[in-house]
Amino acid sequence: MTTRTEPPASPRTAWTLVLASLGAFLTSLDVVVVSTALPTLRTHLHASLADLEWTVNGYNLVFACLMLTGAALGDRFGRRNMYVLGVGVFTLSSIACATAGSSSALIAARVVQGAGAALVLPLTLTLISNAFPLEKRGAAIGIWGAITGLGVAAGPVLGGLIIQDVAWQWIFWINVPVGAAVMVLCMVMLQDSRGTRPQLDLVGVALVSAALFALVWAPVRAPSIGWGDPQVIGALAVGAALMTGFLVWQGRARYPMLPLRYFRNRGFSAANGVAFFMLFSLIGSLFMIAQMFQLGLGYDPLQTGLRLLVWTGMPMLVAPLAGVLSDRFGNRPFMVAGLLLQGAGLLWLGLVSSTDAGYGKLVVPLVVAGVGISMTFPTVANAVVGSVPLEDAGVAAGTNNTVREAGGVFGVAVLVAVFAAHGGYRTPASFMDGFRAAEFVAAAAAVIGAGIALLAPGKRQEDAARAHGAGTVAAAPQTEKV
Repeated sequence: MTTRTEPPASPRTAWTLVLASLGAFLTSLDVVVVSTALPTLRTHLHASLADLEWTVNGYNLVFACLMLTGAALGDRFGRRNMYVLGVGVFTLSSIACATAGSSSALIAARVVQGAGAALVLPLTLTLISNAFPLEKRGAAIGIWGAITGLGVAAGPVLGGLIIQDVAWQWIFWINVPVGAAVMVLCMVMLQDSRGTRPQLDLVGVALVSAALFALVWAPVRAPSIGWGDPQVIGALAVGAALMTGFLVWQGRARYPMLPLRYFRNRGFSAANGVAFFMLFSLIGSLFMIAQMFQLGLGYDPLQTGLRLLVWTGMPMLVAPLAGVLSDRFGNRPFMVAGLLLQGAGLLWLGLVSSTDAGYGKLVVPLVVAGVGISMTFPTVANAVVGSVPLEDAGVAAGTNNTVREAGGVFGVAVLVAVFAAHGGYRTPASFMDGFRAAEFVAAAAAVIGAGIALLAPGKRQEDAARAHGAGTVAAAPQTEKV
Protein backbone atom coordinates (compact mmCIF):
# COMPACT_ATOMS: atom_id res chain seq x y z
CA MET A 1 0.00 0.00 0.00
CA THR A 2 1.43 3.40 -0.90
CA THR A 3 0.49 6.95 -0.04
CA ARG A 4 1.04 10.10 -2.02
CA THR A 5 3.83 11.55 0.10
CA GLU A 6 5.92 14.23 -1.60
CA PRO A 7 9.40 15.32 -0.53
CA PRO A 8 9.14 18.45 1.60
CA ALA A 9 10.26 21.80 0.27
CA SER A 10 13.81 22.65 1.24
CA PRO A 11 15.94 25.76 0.93
CA ARG A 12 18.58 23.48 -0.58
CA THR A 13 16.36 22.40 -3.48
CA ALA A 14 17.98 24.87 -5.88
CA TRP A 15 21.44 23.67 -4.86
CA THR A 16 20.37 20.08 -5.48
CA LEU A 17 19.24 20.95 -9.01
CA VAL A 18 22.39 22.93 -9.82
CA LEU A 19 24.91 20.46 -8.38
CA ALA A 20 23.18 17.39 -9.80
CA SER A 21 22.97 19.08 -13.20
CA LEU A 22 26.67 19.96 -13.08
CA GLY A 23 27.50 16.28 -12.70
CA ALA A 24 25.48 15.52 -15.82
CA PHE A 25 27.18 18.50 -17.49
CA LEU A 26 30.63 17.03 -16.81
CA THR A 27 29.80 13.60 -18.18
CA SER A 28 28.13 14.98 -21.33
CA LEU A 29 30.84 17.59 -21.96
CA ASP A 30 33.54 14.95 -22.01
CA VAL A 31 31.80 12.78 -24.59
CA VAL A 32 31.41 15.66 -27.04
CA VAL A 33 34.82 17.22 -26.43
CA VAL A 34 36.51 13.91 -27.18
CA SER A 35 34.43 13.42 -30.33
CA THR A 36 35.59 16.81 -31.62
CA ALA A 37 39.20 15.90 -30.84
CA LEU A 38 39.21 12.57 -32.68
CA PRO A 39 41.05 13.80 -35.82
CA THR A 40 43.67 15.50 -33.61
CA LEU A 41 44.12 12.39 -31.47
CA ARG A 42 44.47 10.33 -34.64
CA THR A 43 47.44 12.48 -35.62
CA HIS A 44 49.12 13.25 -32.28
CA LEU A 45 48.82 9.78 -30.75
CA HIS A 46 49.09 7.88 -34.07
CA ALA A 47 45.70 6.35 -33.30
CA SER A 48 44.00 3.94 -35.66
CA LEU A 49 40.26 3.88 -36.38
CA ALA A 50 39.96 1.11 -33.77
CA ASP A 51 41.83 3.30 -31.23
CA LEU A 52 39.46 6.19 -31.91
CA GLU A 53 36.47 3.92 -31.42
CA TRP A 54 37.89 2.69 -28.11
CA THR A 55 38.53 6.24 -26.95
CA VAL A 56 34.77 6.77 -27.18
CA ASN A 57 33.53 3.25 -26.48
CA GLY A 58 35.96 2.42 -23.66
CA TYR A 59 34.23 5.16 -21.68
CA ASN A 60 30.74 4.14 -22.83
CA LEU A 61 31.39 0.43 -22.22
CA VAL A 62 32.14 0.80 -18.51
CA PHE A 63 29.58 3.58 -18.20
CA ALA A 64 26.85 1.25 -19.46
CA CYS A 65 28.00 -1.80 -17.50
CA LEU A 66 28.20 -0.11 -14.08
CA MET A 67 25.20 2.25 -14.21
CA LEU A 68 22.83 -0.08 -12.38
CA THR A 69 25.57 -0.82 -9.87
CA GLY A 70 26.11 2.91 -9.31
CA ALA A 71 22.41 3.40 -8.58
CA ALA A 72 22.39 0.43 -6.18
CA LEU A 73 25.48 1.71 -4.34
CA GLY A 74 23.82 5.08 -3.92
CA ASP A 75 20.73 3.47 -2.39
CA ARG A 76 22.88 1.38 -0.01
CA PHE A 77 25.65 3.78 1.06
CA GLY A 78 24.09 7.18 0.52
CA ARG A 79 23.26 8.97 -2.72
CA ARG A 80 25.14 12.16 -1.95
CA ASN A 81 28.20 10.26 -0.73
CA MET A 82 28.33 8.02 -3.81
CA TYR A 83 27.70 11.01 -6.06
CA VAL A 84 30.69 12.80 -4.56
CA LEU A 85 32.80 9.64 -4.91
CA GLY A 86 31.79 9.33 -8.56
CA VAL A 87 32.71 12.95 -9.29
CA GLY A 88 36.05 12.34 -7.55
CA VAL A 89 36.83 9.27 -9.66
CA PHE A 90 35.83 11.17 -12.80
CA THR A 91 38.06 14.11 -11.86
CA LEU A 92 41.13 12.03 -11.03
CA SER A 93 40.78 9.99 -14.22
CA SER A 94 40.55 13.24 -16.18
CA ILE A 95 44.06 14.02 -14.91
CA ALA A 96 45.17 10.59 -16.13
CA CYS A 97 43.63 11.33 -19.56
CA ALA A 98 45.42 14.67 -19.76
CA THR A 99 48.79 13.12 -18.96
CA ALA A 100 48.39 10.08 -21.27
CA GLY A 101 51.29 9.68 -23.68
CA SER A 102 49.78 7.03 -25.94
CA SER A 103 46.41 5.96 -27.26
CA SER A 104 46.43 2.87 -25.02
CA ALA A 105 47.06 4.98 -21.90
CA LEU A 106 44.29 7.37 -22.92
CA ILE A 107 41.85 4.50 -23.47
CA ALA A 108 42.69 3.04 -20.04
CA ALA A 109 42.07 6.39 -18.36
CA ARG A 110 38.82 6.79 -20.26
CA VAL A 111 37.66 3.41 -18.91
CA VAL A 112 38.15 4.67 -15.34
CA GLN A 113 36.35 7.88 -16.30
CA GLY A 114 33.41 5.77 -17.38
CA ALA A 115 33.32 4.09 -13.96
CA GLY A 116 33.13 7.49 -12.27
CA ALA A 117 30.41 8.64 -14.66
CA ALA A 118 28.42 5.46 -13.91
CA LEU A 119 28.17 6.60 -10.29
CA VAL A 120 27.40 10.20 -11.19
CA LEU A 121 24.70 10.14 -13.87
CA PRO A 122 21.97 7.89 -12.39
CA LEU A 123 22.27 9.66 -9.05
CA THR A 124 21.70 13.08 -10.64
CA LEU A 125 18.10 12.13 -11.38
CA THR A 126 17.67 10.46 -7.99
CA LEU A 127 18.80 13.60 -6.17
CA ILE A 128 16.46 15.76 -8.26
CA SER A 129 13.51 13.38 -7.89
CA ASN A 130 13.89 13.42 -4.11
CA ALA A 131 14.07 17.21 -4.02
CA PHE A 132 11.06 18.09 -6.22
CA PRO A 133 7.36 17.14 -5.99
CA LEU A 134 5.69 15.40 -8.92
CA GLU A 135 4.03 18.51 -10.31
CA LYS A 136 7.38 20.32 -10.57
CA ARG A 137 9.61 17.40 -11.47
CA GLY A 138 9.18 17.74 -15.23
CA ALA A 139 10.29 21.37 -15.10
CA ALA A 140 13.27 20.46 -12.91
CA ILE A 141 14.30 17.65 -15.25
CA GLY A 142 13.91 20.07 -18.15
CA ILE A 143 16.42 22.41 -16.49
CA TRP A 144 18.67 19.40 -15.83
CA GLY A 145 18.40 18.60 -19.54
CA ALA A 146 19.26 22.18 -20.46
CA ILE A 147 22.39 22.21 -18.31
CA THR A 148 23.34 18.82 -19.70
CA GLY A 149 22.71 20.30 -23.14
CA LEU A 150 25.05 23.15 -22.28
CA GLY A 151 27.79 20.55 -21.89
CA VAL A 152 26.91 19.13 -25.29
CA ALA A 153 26.75 22.61 -26.85
CA ALA A 154 29.93 23.91 -25.22
CA GLY A 155 31.88 20.74 -26.01
CA PRO A 156 32.53 21.28 -29.73
CA VAL A 157 33.35 25.00 -29.37
CA LEU A 158 35.44 24.62 -26.24
CA GLY A 159 37.14 21.54 -27.64
CA GLY A 160 37.86 23.25 -30.93
CA LEU A 161 39.25 26.34 -29.22
CA ILE A 162 41.48 24.28 -26.91
CA ILE A 163 42.72 21.94 -29.63
CA GLN A 164 43.47 24.76 -32.02
CA ASP A 165 44.96 27.35 -29.65
CA VAL A 166 46.20 25.44 -26.58
CA ALA A 167 46.73 21.64 -26.53
CA TRP A 168 44.44 18.63 -26.72
CA GLN A 169 45.31 17.68 -23.11
CA TRP A 170 43.32 20.65 -21.83
CA ILE A 171 40.04 19.11 -22.95
CA PHE A 172 40.53 16.92 -19.86
CA TRP A 173 42.23 19.41 -17.54
CA ILE A 174 39.11 21.62 -17.62
CA ASN A 175 37.20 18.91 -15.73
CA VAL A 176 39.44 19.20 -12.68
CA PRO A 177 38.38 22.57 -11.18
CA VAL A 178 34.71 21.95 -11.95
CA GLY A 179 34.80 18.49 -10.40
CA ALA A 180 36.61 19.71 -7.29
CA ALA A 181 34.10 22.53 -6.78
CA VAL A 182 31.13 20.16 -7.18
CA MET A 183 32.56 17.74 -4.61
CA VAL A 184 33.07 20.43 -1.96
CA LEU A 185 29.70 22.10 -2.51
CA CYS A 186 27.86 18.77 -2.42
CA MET A 187 29.28 17.90 0.98
CA VAL A 188 28.33 21.32 2.33
CA MET A 189 24.98 22.00 0.68
CA LEU A 190 23.29 18.64 0.06
CA GLN A 191 21.62 16.26 2.46
CA ASP A 192 22.25 12.54 2.10
CA SER A 193 19.49 9.99 1.48
CA ARG A 194 19.31 6.24 1.04
CA GLY A 195 17.02 3.72 -0.56
CA THR A 196 14.75 1.27 1.22
CA ARG A 197 16.78 -1.87 0.46
CA PRO A 198 18.88 -2.80 3.51
CA GLN A 199 21.27 -5.05 1.57
CA LEU A 200 23.23 -4.72 -1.66
CA ASP A 201 22.35 -7.46 -4.17
CA LEU A 202 25.93 -8.66 -4.75
CA VAL A 203 24.91 -11.61 -6.93
CA GLY A 204 22.79 -9.30 -9.07
CA VAL A 205 25.63 -6.77 -9.33
CA ALA A 206 28.04 -9.46 -10.55
CA LEU A 207 25.60 -10.98 -13.04
CA VAL A 208 24.37 -7.74 -14.61
CA SER A 209 27.86 -6.21 -14.83
CA ALA A 210 29.27 -9.29 -16.57
CA ALA A 211 26.20 -9.59 -18.85
CA LEU A 212 26.34 -5.96 -19.94
CA PHE A 213 30.09 -6.14 -20.50
CA ALA A 214 29.68 -9.12 -22.84
CA LEU A 215 26.69 -7.64 -24.68
CA VAL A 216 28.39 -4.28 -25.20
CA TRP A 217 31.81 -5.80 -25.97
CA ALA A 218 30.37 -7.54 -29.04
CA PRO A 219 29.36 -4.42 -31.00
CA VAL A 220 32.52 -2.62 -29.91
CA ARG A 221 34.72 -5.37 -31.39
CA ALA A 222 32.53 -6.18 -34.41
CA PRO A 223 33.69 -3.30 -36.66
CA SER A 224 37.30 -4.49 -36.36
CA ILE A 225 36.88 -8.26 -36.64
CA GLY A 226 33.45 -8.70 -38.23
CA TRP A 227 30.04 -9.57 -36.84
CA GLY A 228 30.49 -13.20 -37.83
CA ASP A 229 33.71 -13.64 -35.84
CA PRO A 230 33.47 -16.31 -33.08
CA GLN A 231 34.58 -13.71 -30.50
CA VAL A 232 31.58 -11.50 -31.31
CA ILE A 233 29.09 -14.37 -31.52
CA GLY A 234 30.48 -15.86 -28.31
CA ALA A 235 30.26 -12.55 -26.46
CA LEU A 236 26.63 -12.13 -27.50
CA ALA A 237 25.80 -15.69 -26.45
CA VAL A 238 27.54 -15.34 -23.08
CA GLY A 239 25.94 -11.95 -22.50
CA ALA A 240 22.47 -13.30 -23.28
CA ALA A 241 23.00 -16.26 -20.94
CA LEU A 242 24.25 -14.05 -18.11
CA MET A 243 21.40 -11.57 -18.59
CA THR A 244 18.92 -14.46 -18.44
CA GLY A 245 20.57 -15.59 -15.22
CA PHE A 246 20.34 -12.03 -13.85
CA LEU A 247 16.63 -11.80 -14.65
CA VAL A 248 15.95 -15.21 -13.06
CA TRP A 249 17.87 -14.14 -9.97
CA GLN A 250 16.01 -10.83 -9.74
CA GLY A 251 12.76 -12.77 -9.59
CA ARG A 252 14.05 -14.68 -6.56
CA ALA A 253 16.27 -12.18 -4.73
CA ARG A 254 14.97 -10.81 -1.45
CA TYR A 255 16.22 -7.31 -2.29
CA PRO A 256 16.50 -7.19 -6.10
CA MET A 257 18.48 -4.34 -7.63
CA LEU A 258 15.99 -4.22 -10.54
CA PRO A 259 12.39 -5.17 -9.62
CA LEU A 260 11.10 -6.98 -12.71
CA ARG A 261 7.54 -5.84 -12.09
CA TYR A 262 8.48 -2.42 -13.47
CA PHE A 263 8.80 -3.88 -16.95
CA ARG A 264 5.08 -4.64 -16.82
CA ASN A 265 4.62 -0.87 -16.65
CA ARG A 266 4.11 0.34 -20.21
CA GLY A 267 5.61 3.75 -19.44
CA PHE A 268 8.80 2.27 -17.99
CA SER A 269 9.32 -0.24 -20.81
CA ALA A 270 8.48 2.16 -23.64
CA ALA A 271 10.73 4.92 -22.28
CA ASN A 272 13.66 2.51 -22.06
CA GLY A 273 13.08 1.33 -25.64
CA VAL A 274 12.96 4.96 -26.78
CA ALA A 275 16.19 5.70 -24.88
CA PHE A 276 18.08 2.92 -26.68
CA PHE A 277 17.23 4.11 -30.18
CA MET A 278 17.56 7.78 -29.24
CA LEU A 279 21.19 7.32 -28.19
CA PHE A 280 21.91 4.83 -30.98
CA SER A 281 21.01 7.59 -33.43
CA LEU A 282 22.52 10.51 -31.49
CA ILE A 283 25.91 9.18 -30.36
CA GLY A 284 26.51 7.30 -33.59
CA SER A 285 25.79 10.52 -35.53
CA LEU A 286 27.94 12.62 -33.22
CA PHE A 287 30.90 10.31 -33.84
CA MET A 288 30.47 10.77 -37.60
CA ILE A 289 29.36 14.43 -37.90
CA ALA A 290 32.26 15.86 -35.87
CA GLN A 291 34.66 14.13 -38.26
CA MET A 292 32.59 15.01 -41.34
CA PHE A 293 33.11 18.74 -40.89
CA GLN A 294 36.87 18.29 -40.57
CA LEU A 295 37.71 15.40 -42.90
CA GLY A 296 34.92 15.77 -45.42
CA LEU A 297 34.62 19.56 -45.61
CA GLY A 298 38.06 20.68 -44.41
CA TYR A 299 37.12 22.83 -41.39
CA ASP A 300 39.47 23.14 -38.42
CA PRO A 301 38.37 22.02 -34.91
CA LEU A 302 37.15 25.47 -33.80
CA GLN A 303 35.23 26.05 -37.02
CA THR A 304 33.70 22.60 -36.58
CA GLY A 305 32.62 23.35 -33.02
CA LEU A 306 30.99 26.63 -33.99
CA ARG A 307 29.07 25.02 -36.85
CA LEU A 308 27.84 22.21 -34.62
CA LEU A 309 26.28 24.68 -32.18
CA VAL A 310 23.03 24.83 -34.12
CA TRP A 311 22.65 21.10 -33.40
CA THR A 312 24.20 20.67 -29.97
CA GLY A 313 22.94 23.99 -28.57
CA MET A 314 19.25 23.22 -29.05
CA PRO A 315 18.79 21.44 -25.65
CA MET A 316 19.57 24.71 -23.83
CA LEU A 317 16.63 26.37 -25.59
CA VAL A 318 14.12 23.56 -26.05
CA ALA A 319 14.64 21.08 -23.17
CA PRO A 320 13.33 23.36 -20.35
CA LEU A 321 10.20 24.17 -22.38
CA ALA A 322 9.63 20.48 -23.21
CA GLY A 323 10.05 19.60 -19.53
CA VAL A 324 7.48 22.19 -18.41
CA LEU A 325 4.96 21.24 -21.12
CA SER A 326 5.34 17.52 -20.40
CA ASP A 327 3.95 18.17 -16.91
CA ARG A 328 0.82 19.52 -18.63
CA PHE A 329 0.44 17.36 -21.73
CA GLY A 330 2.34 14.18 -20.85
CA ASN A 331 5.62 12.77 -22.14
CA ARG A 332 4.42 10.74 -25.14
CA PRO A 333 3.76 13.59 -27.61
CA PHE A 334 7.24 15.02 -27.09
CA MET A 335 9.00 11.66 -27.37
CA VAL A 336 7.19 10.80 -30.62
CA ALA A 337 7.56 14.22 -32.25
CA GLY A 338 11.13 14.61 -31.03
CA LEU A 339 12.37 11.36 -32.51
CA LEU A 340 10.56 11.98 -35.79
CA LEU A 341 12.26 15.37 -36.04
CA GLN A 342 15.62 13.83 -35.18
CA GLY A 343 15.15 11.18 -37.87
CA ALA A 344 14.03 13.75 -40.44
CA GLY A 345 16.98 16.02 -39.68
CA LEU A 346 19.57 13.24 -39.96
CA LEU A 347 18.01 11.89 -43.17
CA TRP A 348 18.04 15.40 -44.63
CA LEU A 349 21.66 15.86 -43.55
CA GLY A 350 22.67 12.63 -45.27
CA LEU A 351 20.89 13.63 -48.48
CA VAL A 352 22.57 17.05 -48.81
CA SER A 353 26.09 16.16 -47.60
CA SER A 354 28.88 16.29 -50.18
CA THR A 355 32.43 17.59 -50.37
CA ASP A 356 31.24 20.83 -51.99
CA ALA A 357 28.21 21.37 -49.72
CA GLY A 358 28.14 24.80 -48.15
CA TYR A 359 27.19 25.24 -44.52
CA GLY A 360 23.90 26.79 -45.60
CA LYS A 361 22.76 23.38 -46.88
CA LEU A 362 23.60 21.70 -43.57
CA VAL A 363 22.37 24.19 -40.98
CA VAL A 364 18.61 23.58 -41.27
CA PRO A 365 18.79 19.76 -40.99
CA LEU A 366 21.09 20.16 -37.99
CA VAL A 367 18.59 22.52 -36.33
CA VAL A 368 15.71 20.10 -37.01
CA ALA A 369 17.64 17.17 -35.51
CA GLY A 370 18.71 19.32 -32.55
CA VAL A 371 15.15 20.39 -31.75
CA GLY A 372 14.07 16.75 -31.95
CA ILE A 373 16.61 15.42 -29.50
CA SER A 374 15.92 18.35 -27.16
CA MET A 375 12.24 17.37 -26.98
CA THR A 376 13.03 13.71 -26.35
CA PHE A 377 15.86 13.83 -23.83
CA PRO A 378 14.10 15.35 -20.77
CA THR A 379 10.75 13.66 -21.42
CA VAL A 380 12.31 10.19 -21.54
CA ALA A 381 13.99 10.85 -18.18
CA ASN A 382 10.74 12.22 -16.74
CA ALA A 383 8.76 9.23 -18.03
CA VAL A 384 11.17 6.73 -16.46
CA VAL A 385 11.43 8.22 -12.97
CA GLY A 386 7.72 9.04 -12.97
CA SER A 387 6.71 5.44 -13.65
CA VAL A 388 8.14 3.95 -10.42
CA PRO A 389 7.83 4.71 -6.71
CA LEU A 390 10.04 7.58 -5.63
CA GLU A 391 12.33 5.39 -3.54
CA ASP A 392 13.25 3.50 -6.72
CA ALA A 393 14.01 6.60 -8.80
CA GLY A 394 17.71 5.69 -8.68
CA VAL A 395 17.01 2.17 -9.96
CA ALA A 396 14.84 3.57 -12.75
CA ALA A 397 17.43 6.18 -13.70
CA GLY A 398 20.21 3.60 -13.59
CA THR A 399 18.26 1.25 -15.84
CA ASN A 400 17.44 4.01 -18.30
CA ASN A 401 21.00 5.31 -18.43
CA THR A 402 22.33 1.78 -18.90
CA VAL A 403 19.99 1.27 -21.84
CA ARG A 404 20.92 4.69 -23.24
CA GLU A 405 24.66 4.06 -23.05
CA ALA A 406 24.26 0.61 -24.57
CA GLY A 407 22.36 2.28 -27.39
CA GLY A 408 25.20 4.75 -27.89
CA VAL A 409 27.78 1.96 -28.05
CA PHE A 410 25.72 -0.01 -30.56
CA GLY A 411 25.15 3.20 -32.53
CA VAL A 412 28.86 3.95 -32.89
CA ALA A 413 29.67 0.32 -33.75
CA VAL A 414 26.92 -0.08 -36.35
CA LEU A 415 27.45 3.33 -37.97
CA VAL A 416 31.22 2.76 -38.16
CA ALA A 417 30.57 -0.61 -39.83
CA VAL A 418 28.20 1.03 -42.33
CA PHE A 419 30.70 3.85 -42.91
CA ALA A 420 33.56 1.39 -43.54
CA ALA A 421 31.42 -0.67 -45.93
CA HIS A 422 30.51 2.34 -48.09
CA GLY A 423 33.52 4.66 -47.76
CA GLY A 424 36.62 5.37 -45.67
CA TYR A 425 39.37 7.85 -44.84
CA ARG A 426 41.13 7.67 -48.21
CA THR A 427 39.75 10.92 -49.64
CA PRO A 428 37.12 13.50 -48.61
CA ALA A 429 34.79 12.07 -51.27
CA SER A 430 35.25 8.56 -49.89
CA PHE A 431 34.53 9.84 -46.39
CA MET A 432 31.32 11.49 -47.56
CA ASP A 433 30.16 8.28 -49.26
CA GLY A 434 30.46 6.40 -45.98
CA PHE A 435 29.02 9.28 -43.98
CA ARG A 436 25.82 9.47 -46.01
CA ALA A 437 25.14 5.75 -45.62
CA ALA A 438 25.76 5.96 -41.87
CA GLU A 439 23.36 8.89 -41.43
CA PHE A 440 20.60 7.04 -43.25
CA VAL A 441 20.92 4.25 -40.69
CA ALA A 442 20.93 6.78 -37.82
CA ALA A 443 17.74 8.34 -39.19
CA ALA A 444 16.06 4.92 -39.40
CA ALA A 445 16.97 4.20 -35.77
CA ALA A 446 15.30 7.44 -34.66
CA VAL A 447 12.11 6.53 -36.53
CA ILE A 448 12.07 3.10 -34.83
CA GLY A 449 12.35 4.92 -31.51
CA ALA A 450 9.36 7.10 -32.45
CA GLY A 451 7.35 3.96 -33.15
CA ILE A 452 8.15 2.63 -29.68
CA ALA A 453 7.23 6.00 -28.15
CA LEU A 454 3.71 5.58 -29.57
CA LEU A 455 3.29 2.67 -27.14
CA ALA A 456 3.92 4.89 -24.11
CA PRO A 457 0.89 5.86 -21.96
CA GLY A 458 -0.81 9.21 -22.46
CA LYS A 459 -1.16 11.94 -19.85
CA ARG A 460 -4.38 10.54 -18.36
CA GLN A 461 -2.83 7.08 -18.01
CA GLU A 462 0.33 8.54 -16.46
CA ASP A 463 -1.74 10.38 -13.87
CA ALA A 464 -3.74 7.26 -13.09
CA ALA A 465 -0.56 5.20 -12.62
CA ARG A 466 0.88 7.78 -10.27
CA ALA A 467 -2.33 7.82 -8.26
CA HIS A 468 -1.84 4.08 -7.71
CA GLY A 469 1.69 4.44 -6.38
CA ALA A 470 4.22 5.39 -9.08
CA GLY A 471 6.25 8.41 -8.13
CA THR A 472 5.28 8.16 -4.45
CA VAL A 473 7.10 7.10 -1.34
CA ALA A 474 6.13 3.92 0.45
CA ALA A 475 4.42 4.51 3.75
CA ALA A 476 6.36 1.75 5.47
CA PRO A 477 9.36 2.90 7.49
CA GLN A 478 12.81 2.38 6.06
CA THR A 479 14.50 -0.82 7.16
CA GLU A 480 17.70 -0.42 9.16
CA LYS A 481 20.93 -1.14 7.32
CA VAL A 482 22.64 -4.44 8.05
